Amino acid sequence: MNPNRVDFVIDLTYGILIFIAIALILVVETIVGIAFGLGVLASYVVHIGWKMARFDPDWMTKDVAQEVEQSVTAEVEETINQEMDDVSKQVEEKVSEEVGETVEETINDEIDEVAKQVEEKVSEEVGEDVAEEVEVRVSEEVEDTVSEEVGEVMDKVVESEETETPEEKTDTRAEESETDEE
Repeated sequence: MNPNRVDFVIDLTYGILIFIAIALILVVETIVGIAFGLGVLASYVVHIGWKMARFDPDWMTKDVAQEVEQSVTAEVEETINQEMDDVSKQVEEKVSEEVGETVEETINDEIDEVAKQVEEKVSEEVGEDVAEEVEVRVSEEVEDTVSEEVGEVMDKVVESEETETPEEKTDTRAEESETDEE
C-alpha cells in the first residue's frame, strides 16, 4: 500500500466522522452529538501527532529553505544585474567624460607646443632665408645699379671728353679735385 493513499483514506474517514457528529447534534440529543464529536476530534489530534512523527520532521524546513533559496537567488541575481548595468553605465559615462577632457587638454597642450615650435622654427628659418635673400638681392641690385650708373657716367665722360677741348678738360679736372677735397 502507498502511504499517501492510506493517509488520504484516513483523513477522509475523519472528515466523515466529524460530519456524522454534526448530524447527531441536530437529530439526536445535543449532548450525544457533542460527545461523539469531541471523541472524533481527540482521535484526529492523536492521528495528526502520529502522522507528523512518522514523516521526516525536517521536510517543512527543507522545503521552505529551498523555496527561500530559490527566491533569494532570483532576487539577488536580478538586483546584481540591475546594479551592474547601472554601474557600467556610470563608469562608461565617467570614463568617457574623463578621457574626453584629458584627451582634449592633451591635444590642446600639444597643439600649443607644436605651434610655438613651428613659429620659432619658421621665424628662425624665414629670418635666415630672408636675410640671405635680401643680402643676395641687395648685392645684385646694387651691383646692377652701380654698374649701370658707372656705365652711364663713363659713357657721358667719354662723350664729354670727345667733345671737350683740352682746356676744358683741365678746368673740369680742377673742379673735380676741389670737390673731392671738400
